[in-house]
Amino acid sequence: MRPATGDDVVSGSADRDRVRRSARQIGVWTGVASAIVIATGVGILIAVILATSRPQGDDRITAGPRPGGFDIGNPDHVVVDVDRVLPWVVVLGIAGVALLGLIAWFTARRAVAPLEVALQAQRDFVADASHELRTPLTALSSRVQILQRRVARGEDIGDALDRLRGDAAAMDDILTELLLAAQADQGPAPAAVSDAAGAVHGAVDLIRPIAEGADVTLQAAVPAGLSVAVPAVTLTRLCTALLDNAVQHAPTGSSVVISARAGGSAARGFAELRVADRGPGVGAEDQERIFTRFARGPETGRRRGFGLGLALVRDMATRYGGSVSIEETSEAGTTFLLRLPLALS
Repeated sequence: MRPATGDDVVSGSADRDRVRRSARQIGVWTGVASAIVIATGVGILIAVILATSRPQGDDRITAGPRPGGFDIGNPDHVVVDVDRVLPWVVVLGIAGVALLGLIAWFTARRAVAPLEVALQAQRDFVADASHELRTPLTALSSRVQILQRRVARGEDIGDALDRLRGDAAAMDDILTELLLAAQADQGPAPAAVSDAAGAVHGAVDLIRPIAEGADVTLQAAVPAGLSVAVPAVTLTRLCTALLDNAVQHAPTGSSVVISARAGGSAARGFAELRVADRGPGVGAEDQERIFTRFARGPETGRRRGFGLGLALVRDMATRYGGSVSIEETSEAGTTFLLRLPLALS
C-alpha cells in the first residue's frame, strides 16, 4: 500500500469540509422551514379561535353575577365552540405533517446530493481509466505477439523492446494524468504547451499495432513547430482516441489520415487536427449522440467499444478551451475536426 501523500490529505480535508458545510446548510434550512410551518399553523389556529369565539354570556338574556364568581358580562371571559375549532385543528395538523414530511424529503435529497456526486465521479473515473488503459494494453499485447514471432524466427528484437518500454511509459503517463485530474477541483485547466507533431507521432506509434492487426494503414501529416496550449500527455490521448475510433470503423485495406495545421483568427488562433477514415459514415441522428457517454454506433466486427472514447475527447477538448466535431461524413468516410488553442508565442 502506498503511503498517503500531501495531495491525498488536502483532497480528503476538502471533501470533509464540503460535507460539513453541506450538513450545516441543510440543518439551518430545515430548522428555519420547520419553524415557519409551525409558526404559520399556530398563527392560523389563533386567528380561527379569535374569529369563532364570543364573550361569555352573549347567548344569555339575563345578566349579573353567576354562582362560582364568574361575571356574565365580563369581556375577559370568552367562549370557544369546540365543534368550530376542532376541524381547523385537524386540518392544520394534517397540513403541518404533510409540509414537514415534504421538508424532510427535500432535505434528505439535499443531504445525499454530495454522496451522489461522489459516486458518479467514482464511476466516471473507473470507466474513463478502464477505457484509457484499454488501447495501450491492446497495443502492448500486439507488441508482445510481434516480439514472440521475431524471437521464434531468430530476428533482432531490440526495436520491439524499445516500443514495449514506450507503451509502458505511455500507460504510466495516462494513469498519472487521470489521477491528477481526479484530485483537481473542476476549474480552468493549468497552462501548458506541447508540440503537436510529437503528440501525433506518439499516438500513431501507439495505435500502429492495432491498425496493422486490422490491415489499416496510418498516415500523418503534421508541420513542425505547431505548439498547442495543451499538456503533451493530454494531446496524445486526444489523438490516440480519435485514431483508435477511426481504425475501428475503417474498412480492411484502407487508410486513416491524421493531419494538423494552424487556423482561426489572428486574435485567437487554433490548431486544427483532422482524422479521416474511409468508413461507412455517421448518420445524421448520431452525429451528436456519439459524443455522449456509452453511446455506440454500429459494430464493425472488431474490438467491441463502450461508447466512451469520443465523449472523453469532447470533455478534454472543452476543458482546454477547444472543441471536437464531425466536419464531414458520408458513405465514403468521416472526418473528425479537433480544434485546440495555439500556444501564445
